[in-house]
Amino acid sequence: MKTLRIYTLFFSFLFSVFSAQDSDSVITKPKYEPNFMVGFDVLNAGLGVFSKRKVFQGFVSSKIKKDLHAVADLGFESNVYQKNGYDAKASGLFVKAGGFYMLMKDPENELNGFYAGPKIGAAFYNQEYMQVPVRGQQGGDSYLSFPGSTQSSYWLEAGIGGRVQLFGSNFYIDVNVQPKYLVYTKKQEDIKPMIVPGFGRASAKFNMGFAWNIAYRF
Repeated sequence: MKTLRIYTLFFSFLFSVFSAQDSDSVITKPKYEPNFMVGFDVLNAGLGVFSKRKVFQGFVSSKIKKDLHAVADLGFESNVYQKNGYDAKASGLFVKAGGFYMLMKDPENELNGFYAGPKIGAAFYNQEYMQVPVRGQQGGDSYLSFPGSTQSSYWLEAGIGGRVQLFGSNFYIDVNVQPKYLVYTKKQEDIKPMIVPGFGRASAKFNMGFAWNIAYRF
């Protein structure tokens, strides 16, 4: 009889301990709220079917606090430049990192709205000049070619756009434009690049990009 009481007391103690742990875990366990969004640029990928410029790019963003979000882009671009006597091609990877601030948002869904923010971009790519115009001594043009080389370029850009939820699902449409300024680029034989993946045509320091993304919220 005494042994039965001891076992009863022991198992009652164990039950109370595990019950307390379960109740604590229920109380302290944080509620998960979807925070990450991953998107893919379907417009530029689709346009590549009809042009020599091929662009595949996507992004991931996450809310940091209130209306501030961090964002990073990763992509690949190949393109050719055939203009003003130049015949060049370039292909490689590019990355961009930065953030944006929600300027206006839907009170029922804080991910719907308009945003703006800065990014830093970098590209690491291969380029080749099949033809470069050179002014000859007699006033006529001659042409030189240069072998393929590995290059890198860096730029600043602003992202201005908006996103909207699709039919109450976890899918969103995210559309933005990207004014860009080329800060630094390596040169081959003192010739500035005609094309920079992720930046576009680099014959001028300013450029404008755009993206039409389908995104999914996790």
